[in-house]
Amino acid sequence: MYRFLPLLLFVFTATFAQKKNEAFQYHIKELNSPLKIDGIEDDEAWQHTQTAKDFFMITPMDTSQSRAKTEVKLAYDKNHLYILAINYKPVKGSFVVESLKRDFNFGANDNFFVVLDTFEDLTNGFSFGASAAGAYWDGQEADGTFINLNWDNKWHCVTKNYEDRWVWEASIPFKTIRYRPENTRWGINFSRLDLTINEKSAWAPVPRQFQSANLGYAGVLVWDKPLPPAGKNISLIPYVSSSVSKNHITDNPADWRPNIGGDAKIALNSSLNLDLTVNPDFSQVEVDVQQTNLDRFELFFPERRQFFLENADLFASFGFASLRPFFSRRIGLGVPIDFGVRMSGKLDKNWRIGVLDTQTRKQGDLPAQNFAVVALQRKVFARSNVGLLMVNKESLGYDEQIHKSFSQYNRNIGMEYNLASANNVWTGKASVLKSFSPHLTGNDFAVATSLNFNKANVFWQWRHEIVGENYNAEVGYVPNAARRGYQMAMPNVGYLFFVNSKTLISHGPLLQTTLFWNKSNHLTDNETFLAYNFNFRNRAIGMIWAATNYVQLLAPFDPTNTGRERLPAGSNHYWKSWGTDFTSSPRTKFTYAFSTRYGGFYANGTRLNLRTTLGYRFQPYVATKFSVDYNIIKVPYLQKPVELLLVGPRIDVTFRNNLFWTTFLQYNNQADNVNLNTRLQWRYQPASDLFIVYTDNYLPENLRVKNRAIVLKLTYWWNV
Repeated sequence: MYRFLPLLLFVFTATFAQKKNEAFQYHIKELNSPLKIDGIEDDEAWQHTQTAKDFFMITPMDTSQSRAKTEVKLAYDKNHLYILAINYKPVKGSFVVESLKRDFNFGANDNFFVVLDTFEDLTNGFSFGASAAGAYWDGQEADGTFINLNWDNKWHCVTKNYEDRWVWEASIPFKTIRYRPENTRWGINFSRLDLTINEKSAWAPVPRQFQSANLGYAGVLVWDKPLPPAGKNISLIPYVSSSVSKNHITDNPADWRPNIGGDAKIALNSSLNLDLTVNPDFSQVEVDVQQTNLDRFELFFPERRQFFLENADLFASFGFASLRPFFSRRIGLGVPIDFGVRMSGKLDKNWRIGVLDTQTRKQGDLPAQNFAVVALQRKVFARSNVGLLMVNKESLGYDEQIHKSFSQYNRNIGMEYNLASANNVWTGKASVLKSFSPHLTGNDFAVATSLNFNKANVFWQWRHEIVGENYNAEVGYVPNAARRGYQMAMPNVGYLFFVNSKTLISHGPLLQTTLFWNKSNHLTDNETFLAYNFNFRNRAIGMIWAATNYVQLLAPFDPTNTGRERLPAGSNHYWKSWGTDFTSSPRTKFTYAFSTRYGGFYANGTRLNLRTTLGYRFQPYVATKFSVDYNIIKVPYLQKPVELLLVGPRIDVTFRNNLFWTTFLQYNNQADNVNLNTRLQWRYQPASDLFIVYTDNYLPENLRVKNRAIVLKLTYWWNV
């Protein structure tokens, strides 16, 4: 025990360290003359502001100043924050972008963005920016590092391109963000990515192992006086939609459904928001990208629906990736939501709260259900926090004889501690969860911990989970729950050698082991994974790896997931495999990625997996992508090899930065389906859209239509 005291003392001390980049301060003043947001830096007002410049390089090396010159100016009036960024081009006339698509892929586009830590808590904030071609970027930041780009709100920017520079000018309403009016300090940083010289930089320096948006390394925005409250802030977002769908298998008449509903956003104060929704419609949400599933457990697909996104980390980040007590996609997918209420935000600098209540409609044998969630979070030390979560799922009008296939209720309560040292080198969490379900008592706890250390050249993690056989999270995501009680340990360690080379930045090994034990402490799964990584100067990345696996099946399982003969429960399976991964540099118009995997499989079989993605862009208007995932599985007990093919061509056409057309096709012979989805989005004014969505599903063997639907939806964002 005593040998760990120095380590614990060091972690404890690090959590109290002062703000890392306190010396980087930008003093912002109120405007004394008007500003026009036009991407031209000649307004008189900009001549009387401080200039943030002399950016520091983050990658490829973090030991010098940036070669790409960047200058940033800020100002404000009673309603808006204004930002001007002048991004000088190291190579005149050039820039790299994929398209004009909103919330673009950060690593594949020249871009600039600002992060705002409006409570200066080093963990929560907002991000606004654009690509060099003028595509919008906005998101809400949580945990000091993760930006949720699905968050969307009202603001305005203009980008202008010149031979020697590109200029971004933005106007952000104070009503769009959350802040405390009495504060005179915010955290702030500016990030620039220039792919023509493969360089990422920031105004306040950030070590290369961290993202440039890391709030632990933000500088300080100093206001010349306390900001006034944002004032009355009520937004109504009604929608009207009409859809026509037809099931061609049953040959029923076409189903036409007009629909009306909407959302409301009410600012209870400058930092706390109330969201309301009535009869929400999510038909415009892009369909999930399909995956070949050769796993025994459920795949994860992220939440994309706008109602669930603001301050989503309060609810969704509780627990771990494979042990989430709450997962919002359990609500309302396939079942209509009648209404929803959601309050979230800051109570003060240290306290955050989230309350969610939604009601789904009775449908067939499924009773109407109510989902209620309460989350409370208290900041401790420099960047850590303690959280509480309560989840309740209740079936209304429950009759055990009629609704015996569904549970009457399921409840979860949990507490957790999230560790984040001031310099972000130490992170981790510890969670304790308990569920309440009819007929399931005892052994209904789950406990999980992790501790991570991340320096520039060395990183390691220890993660451990203990889940009782009766732990039950019906509104969560716990794919391993099918194991009915288990322990899991997942240690990993890696090292990077930084080199002085024209082609390589760094290379090094990674070793990871994942072990599962059942409730009798008998080992049921073990995967040991050894990889060697290569990080190239042109931002390409590569990896070679080898792995050994052991699995004892806890239930009958078809390893092809195609409805074929299943292997018996209790059978033991061992295999070895190896593979490669490579992703090309994003700076070229033609991009590609591939991965290979070959080796053993269940039942003394073999599996070959080949995946590739080819892309070409006609910047900035068209980006194309073609993906193929091919598996051939040979197992002795099946007479013929099983071939699985998933093909997914996609095209994104961005006519302007407010008019987008996306079309993709997915052929998946494992699901015996061909899916076509095409979506046109016109953002005719900020946060207001017209959508036209067309979807087809076909049988692969003869391309006979299974079902077909077309949706027209109009939304309007109205500030009351």
